[in-house]
Amino acid sequence: MYAVIETGGKQIKCEVGEAIFVEKLNVEAGETVVFDKVLLVSDKKTQIGTPYVEGATVKATVEKQGKEKKVLIFKYKQKKGSTRRKQGHRQPYTKLVVEAIEA
Repeated sequence: MYAVIETGGKQIKCEVGEAIFVEKLNVEAGETVVFDKVLLVSDKKTQIGTPYVEGATVKATVEKQGKEKKVLIFKYKQKKGSTRRKQGHRQPYTKLVVEAIEA
């Protein structure tokens, strides 16, 4: 059984027992998060929402908060001596473990 949820402007496929990484949520480690924006639930029969499946929820436990590896951004304009810029970015995330999918 799997489900597709919407969180942080993204659609994420999840299964029970699977660890997923989502955009940072304001919750502490060990807390439970319930997602009600479920787009699709697939078991023996597939339910597709318009836009969401009514009554479907996904429960997950927060494992940790963290930051991804650094991505370097280097902006450069050719033949201009002073237009070089180096910048780094680390995207924050929340790691969740899916406990239950209810449809």
